[in-house]
Amino acid sequence: MNWTTDDTAQPIVIITTGGTIDKVYFDASSDYEVGDSVVAELLHQAQVRQPFEVISLLRKDSLDLTDDHRRLIASTIDERTEAKVVVTHGTDTMTQTAQMLLGLEGKTIVLTGSLAPARFAQSDAVFNIGMAFAAVQTLASGVYIVMNGQVFAADSVRKDKGQNAFVEC
Repeated sequence: MNWTTDDTAQPIVIITTGGTIDKVYFDASSDYEVGDSVVAELLHQAQVRQPFEVISLLRKDSLDLTDDHRRLIASTIDERTEAKVVVTHGTDTMTQTAQMLLGLEGKTIVLTGSLAPARFAQSDAVFNIGMAFAAVQTLASGVYIVMNGQVFAADSVRKDKGQNAFVEC
């Protein structure tokens, strides 16, 4: 899906891989599936004018991602000509994927996700997507994780499950 207003600007590529941000819950027993990505709709609602392209690559909980999936994410990014990439990803293994992307040169890659599904009224998803979209436009080449108002270098961050937050390490 594309949303552009300036055909001369290079689009930001957004690769969706699933995770909580796109989860759909069906009942109180927490049965869920990873649904269609809502990222393009969120950016459209925010009236984003920077061109972007969404690539729905995977629809998986990050705990179900394998190294083969991570290599697919890396090769998809590497094959693209665009220099700015946002990856939506589940938070449990986001740092593992970020580590695998460190070898990609000449690109600014920002991974983000949410601790609550975007479809929930009380979700951090909209803020995190917006911050990642802004960060990818301003950061130097490299791999970063953007979550809940903070930007982390991919090689110095971990998820603290006790705090349910990302912290520097």
